[in-house]
Amino acid sequence: MRLGRRLGIDYGSVRVGVAICDPHGLLATPYETLPTNTSVADILRIVREEEVIEIVLGLPRHLNGSEGASAELVRAFAEELRASQVPIRFVDERSTTLSAASHLRQSGRTAKNSKSIIDQATAVIILQGALDAERNGRLPGEVLV
Repeated sequence: MRLGRRLGIDYGSVRVGVAICDPHGLLATPYETLPTNTSVADILRIVREEEVIEIVLGLPRHLNGSEGASAELVRAFAEELRASQVPIRFVDERSTTLSAASHLRQSGRTAKNSKSIIDQATAVIILQGALDAERNGRLPGEVLV
């Protein structure tokens, strides 16, 4: 397991959910929800301040595994994040939003009062999945080269 903080990102058309892990790469926690129109500068700031070694970016895919317009937006966002000069790893985010919404409902939150939190919860699921995969001996997803 590599040491260092990783940033998990759930990029959406309105909001960007951000999660971060501890320096040992064990546990992902919610960090912040950003408006999409200010997210690149804010994420670059977080990367510097938190000394992030990798960005884990959720890549939306269709159920058959193909990519659509949402994936194109995420890939374009990743290109802007290259200015961070840290590796960017795409991981499949199918069903993560549904999973996050389910967890929030189970904790008593309604969809109406969870909009800003659901993006962070989804980012946590994306990042924790990547951390767990790495702990099990495999780096998940694809790296932006």
